[in-house]
Amino acid sequence: MIDEAIDPMDRLLAERACERLIVDFVRRLDLGDPASVADLFTVDGIWEWPHGGRRIEGREALRAYFGSRPADRLSRRMMTNILVTVGSATTATATSYLTTYRVDGYVDGMLPPRLPANVGHYEDTFRKVGGAWLLSARATFLPFGADTERLPATRRDS
Repeated sequence: MIDEAIDPMDRLLAERACERLIVDFVRRLDLGDPASVADLFTVDGIWEWPHGGRRIEGREALRAYFGSRPADRLSRRMMTNILVTVGSATTATATSYLTTYRVDGYVDGMLPPRLPANVGHYEDTFRKVGGAWLLSARATFLPFGADTERLPATRRDS
């Protein structure tokens, strides 16, 4: 497939908009309202884990999924190596690497350092809809991962 000719400034703006979506996604999960992550997807958006057989389709299903995150979960995600490729004025793809630190049962305070719960990458597809860039599909690949640790009830803020 040959890329259509795109003005360099339009390409740069599209790349930046897609990079911002990638970072906003993890900010909303870690520091904001997790259910609002669904607003970053197209109405028919998809999030899937090819190696786990999980697939969530549609903005409302995504809202329910992200909104079901445990209220006592503490997480921080590091996003790196973000590479956006603009295919046309309305389509783009990206690959980005993630490292997730996560525990459940968090109350407050500072915790001792931990190993990451997950290390992997996302493969994203974006569409420009009504002048705004949105995720149309995200696939998650986790070659390194573990279940989320639950902190003991007696010593959560050591």
